[in-house]
Amino acid sequence: MSATLQNLLPGNPATTRAQSTKLSTDPKGENVVYCQNRTVFIRSITDASRPALAYSQHAQPTTVARISPTGFYCASADQAGNVRVWDLVGDEQILKNEVKVIAGRINDLAWDGESKRIIAVGEGRERFGHAFSFDSGSSVGEVTGHSRQINAVAMRKDRPFRAVTAGDDNNLVFYHGAPYKYNKTISTHTRFVQDVAYAPNGDHFVSVGSDSKVFVYDGKTGDTLVELSEKASGGHAGTIFAVTFSPDSKKIATAGADGFVKVWDIAAQKVEASHDFNGQSAQKVDDQQVGVVWAGSRIVSLSFSGALNVIEEGGKLNKLYGAVKSFGLRSLDVAEDGKTLVGGSYDGRVLTWSPEGVCKPVAGGETLTAAVLGVHSTRDGVFVASMDDSVRKISDGKYEGAAVSTSSQPKGSAASASGVVVIAGAQGIDIIANGKKTHHATTYTPSSCTISADASHVAVGAEDGKVHLYTLSSDSLKESAVLSNNRSAVTALAFDAQLSLLAAGESSGKIQVYDLATQTLKIAHWVFHSARINDVRFSPDGTHAVSASLDTHVYVWSVKKPMKNIALKNAHANGAQAVAWLGDDAFASAGADGVVRTWTVKRHEGA
Repeated sequence: MSATLQNLLPGNPATTRAQSTKLSTDPKGENVVYCQNRTVFIRSITDASRPALAYSQHAQPTTVARISPTGFYCASADQAGNVRVWDLVGDEQILKNEVKVIAGRINDLAWDGESKRIIAVGEGRERFGHAFSFDSGSSVGEVTGHSRQINAVAMRKDRPFRAVTAGDDNNLVFYHGAPYKYNKTISTHTRFVQDVAYAPNGDHFVSVGSDSKVFVYDGKTGDTLVELSEKASGGHAGTIFAVTFSPDSKKIATAGADGFVKVWDIAAQKVEASHDFNGQSAQKVDDQQVGVVWAGSRIVSLSFSGALNVIEEGGKLNKLYGAVKSFGLRSLDVAEDGKTLVGGSYDGRVLTWSPEGVCKPVAGGETLTAAVLGVHSTRDGVFVASMDDSVRKISDGKYEGAAVSTSSQPKGSAASASGVVVIAGAQGIDIIANGKKTHHATTYTPSSCTISADASHVAVGAEDGKVHLYTLSSDSLKESAVLSNNRSAVTALAFDAQLSLLAAGESSGKIQVYDLATQTLKIAHWVFHSARINDVRFSPDGTHAVSASLDTHVYVWSVKKPMKNIALKNAHANGAQAVAWLGDDAFASAGADGVVRTWTVKRHEGA
């Protein structure tokens, strides 16, 4: 057997309140580059079917990533002060160099025009930034002149080389290079300076800040030329988080906390266009624009909610969606059409992905009040179990009816093909059918559950390692057997479609497969995971199973030949959370990295 990655459906950027989020693009302006948790994403702006690139080799959460002007390398930074430079040529993303820049979070970095030097800045202890050679890591200057953390850096692409940094001390510092040395301090802003950007032609650079001001400076001397926000009417009404230049260096785009993205003409000193994103989310704060990048002919901005807004040349708006946080356990399923994926994440969002890779939120972006713990597709709609002790139904892309309260926080959830939902919680088992809940108390502590497609059988895993089998009739549960071969808490359960096998995944990483006819252990060889099993599913024909584990790996197992398996190592950074079959020869996996990956399985004879 073998498995091949077909598509990588990326998450969206992580945002932080009152803080700028750095977006960037590639030299051709075809992709947007951003960070989420430990992963750096390089994502196509226009073609959702083209797999995104995900780089997850950082040990700490990433903060900023930028591609070199040549397009051959990407430099990414994290909260621990490390910058990793890695190769974009080929599929391996080979590490070129890793440099410890500062003892703290890196807020921004920039490449010079020759793709040889990098300046990285942030919140350090002994220093707030460092200039170094990308391949050797040797110093090519020093970053001085700031008394508080540095929020942004920009470098002039042409000779004579220049650099400018912006910080929380309300100042910009101008440097001559290379090597880069302090030239002067620029004190035009009265509050935090959030971002700074150099024009591609090097003639100007622009700064924006929490004082709602936009300043334009001479690119070679650093002299202040004009306060654009004073000369032009219709500026921002609050903090300006980000600024970016157009490819022709004639215009800039700014993103603000007032929910606007504004396009400014530098020569005419006026606001040319204003794009209003207010009212698009349930909460006003989610509409704040915290990042922006000019990619080719398009402007891509970032809402605080995590949505990427693509503004076309004529003003037409498209949105790029994705999970902003980890997917929940068993929170991925296939819709009734057999092609569309449905998933839920810890930020309360439920999303759908078309076969072409287009992601859309349920109910126009409405979010639940708590993390999603389970997503289950049925003929009656999609049922969502969440951490606020409730189950909600989605029908035709919108939430339908009132939420049904569960007896306790769900530890496991499942649904039959007809829409009967079973919830395992600390207080026992809940059966929800037609919007009504029936509670069944237990003498043990449930840890997981599953239900057969025809809603006739229920299996409940326990903290003590036992699996309790029940028959279900008219909302009444009757225990039929107890399976005792597991040695640790049962964290994932699955019936096969033929109702002949039951897979039970443990917190230790083992998966035991039981024969339901004889109620005996049939397979004990699926033991190659090294941490908790988060999800396990049988293929529709029952010949294979796929499992997701906290150890970051995904395995495909053969029922006929139990020792045969496919190991998809490091499939998801921080853990694989959920899996779902897309047919007998394809499946999808979702992880704590906010990524959905789709795979095809090639079966060999007899496996």
